[in-house]
Amino acid sequence: MAIANGAFRTPPVVANLLIINILVFLAEILLPGRISNALLEFGALSFWKGGDFHIWQPLTYMFLHANFGHIFFNMFALWMFGRGLEYDLGSRRFLTYYIVCGIGAGLIQLGVNWIEYAAAAADPGVPPALLARYAHTYTIGASGAVFGLLLAFGLLHPNNVIMLVFPPIALKAKWFVVIYGVIELVAGISGRGGVAHFAHLGGMLFGWLLLWYWKKKGWIYY
Repeated sequence: MAIANGAFRTPPVVANLLIINILVFLAEILLPGRISNALLEFGALSFWKGGDFHIWQPLTYMFLHANFGHIFFNMFALWMFGRGLEYDLGSRRFLTYYIVCGIGAGLIQLGVNWIEYAAAAADPGVPPALLARYAHTYTIGASGAVFGLLLAFGLLHPNNVIMLVFPPIALKAKWFVVIYGVIELVAGISGRGGVAHFAHLGGMLFGWLLLWYWKKKGWIYY
């Protein structure tokens, strides 16, 4: 399906991703607490040391969100950048790209979880409660896949101008991606905000690798 026409026309994969994410979020907030909690336990990306990891979670976690702001900004970015990219890549390749970026982001996040847990476990001064917290971390959200879209937009349309809301300045897409990537790297190293910054970078990394592979095969050009 597609939504609207003209400048606001939304191609089918982006449209359906928006619908699925919104429906899942509505289920999270409207279903009774027991069912909503079960949905999170089933779908959130859990670190395997906590005992709640399942093989499908690197896929399902990207369709769950923590709150309205979380899903709003992810879905706005998906709509904003995904529409043009779906036309550039074609619907099937765009969906493949989106899923690979999301799964790649999840795998990177699991690796970061393992590094943090191993470092804590090796420190005799770390209390058991903190070690248990590292073991029972989980990740949700489409941000990793969305950061992959940002990377693709910057590569395929490097000189397109993006107008930022805050600060209100215009940037070429290539510089927007570079600056955002550096911010995420610094934030990830400093461990700020309880946000999976390395998952965001993981989405960009896997996106770059896939685009490089497709370019090498001659399937896309940029």
